[in-house]
Amino acid sequence: MTIALQVTDLSKTFPLRTGLFGSSRAGVRAVRPLSFSVAEGETLGIVGESGCGKSTLARMLVGLLEPSTGHIEIAGKALDNADPAAFGRLIQYVFQDPISSLNPRKSIRQIMEVPLKRLHGMDKAQREARIAEIFDSVNLRETFLDRYPHEFSGGQAQRIGIARGLAASPRIMVLDEPVSALDVSVQAQVLNLLAALREEYTLTYLFISHDLAVVEAVSDRVMVLYFGAVVEIGDAKRIFKAPRHPYTKLLAASAPVVGRPLAPPEQKGTELPDPLNPPVGCAFAGRCPKATDLCRTEDPALRDMGEDHLAACHHPEEA
Repeated sequence: MTIALQVTDLSKTFPLRTGLFGSSRAGVRAVRPLSFSVAEGETLGIVGESGCGKSTLARMLVGLLEPSTGHIEIAGKALDNADPAAFGRLIQYVFQDPISSLNPRKSIRQIMEVPLKRLHGMDKAQREARIAEIFDSVNLRETFLDRYPHEFSGGQAQRIGIARGLAASPRIMVLDEPVSALDVSVQAQVLNLLAALREEYTLTYLFISHDLAVVEAVSDRVMVLYFGAVVEIGDAKRIFKAPRHPYTKLLAASAPVVGRPLAPPEQKGTELPDPLNPPVGCAFAGRCPKATDLCRTEDPALRDMGEDHLAACHHPEEA
């Protein structure tokens, strides 16, 4: 198995400044030190509530945020001090809102040409050939190239965003809620397109979403984040069918299912811990029905649950 992405002890703390002269105090830890790897051609789903650190993690991976600690390697190359162009040729980002992620003042042709010029130094003829190839891959007509972002539907705009990412010829694509802003019928088209592109270009995906059904359908493995830390990681089918961490079980029970009445799952509270005053021990203890004194005093580490399934819990659910 070839490792496409290796993350080691990656974390992000945002400093807080108070007072007239901006004196600093303890910051907000958005992502606690985490480590994971993704195999070449794999899709890793990343799930968790709003505020759990998903987008902060994604932005660190693509170089939009500088990590506080840790290292990122793509295909064995450390990206700590990498040239931005070299970074962009390896990993690209597809944004959640397809319309606002495209510059409204530039035509689609101009938008598509930027990575080809800046990252690959292509001349005009090479750019035209590459754009035609990519537009054919994402099922878009070349006549769209002289139009502007506001002239497209959400589904078309998302295809253009995907095409822009592909223009850099990356090994890895980080997909941040790529279908959440689209109609259900369009979601299926975009998901099928992403699956076909993964095969055609041997891409590795990190797929971030709130929609657990979508994540389960497209992912090989799933990583669950809570309060900036990994609480469970494992096979996509197994992790939702038989979750070992109470938080993953809560997420699965909370997801709406056609034909099933909505009922609040069993938990003690509904709010994430205060990031300015993080709890001692397990961050989920205040909401967990299985919490004990051990949970409130000792932060659990990820433990092997068998079959490449890891969970950070002192009292895991039965398999």
